[in-house]
Amino acid sequence: MDIPRRPGQATRVSDLRASDADRERVAAVLGEALADGRLTLEEHADRTARVYAARTLGELTGLTLDLSPEEAQPILVDDRPVTVFFGRVRRDGRWVVPVKLPLLALFGTVELDLREAVLQRRHIVLDSMVLAGRVRLLVPEGVRVDVTGRTVLSTRELRTRPAAEGPTIEVAGTLVFGSVKARAPKRTLRQRVKGRLRR
Repeated sequence: MDIPRRPGQATRVSDLRASDADRERVAAVLGEALADGRLTLEEHADRTARVYAARTLGELTGLTLDLSPEEAQPILVDDRPVTVFFGRVRRDGRWVVPVKLPLLALFGTVELDLREAVLQRRHIVLDSMVLAGRVRLLVPEGVRVDVTGRTVLSTRELRTRPAAEGPTIEVAGTLVFGSVKARAPKRTLRQRVKGRLRR
């Protein structure tokens, strides 16, 4: 039974609706597991049927947890804070970005690749605490990145191509001796030519 949510109430990440592309991602992983013997024919048939019957991302993620490590999962549904100490942590691929994502970087680097990510809302807040750390964002065409947090001896480099009505990623919180870099993927020659012709 679907429980209606109050206006303005955020949907749980696991309850977000899955797309056909999400189902195909999971089905491909199951196919690989069948081919190399990690799943029997019966297991593969059962899980594949559940893939195409799944309505939410949460239903899909449970079907591959025992087949790949977390970083190799076809879909990552994880709203835990992103934390790094003296190292590097990265989230990429098909993952869900919650409305507010806590981010802690102490002498380390956080890399967030949003090109295939699902934004839970059009305005996402990265609630950051950065001390001598780095935040690196790779965003799709049309996404705006704003740094609104308190910065102390920190740098920012924003090379994005936002659209007037596009989504916004807000880097809030506190940055001390840190840096924020955001960029959109490089355009191909064909894209650059098209952009000039439209002017």
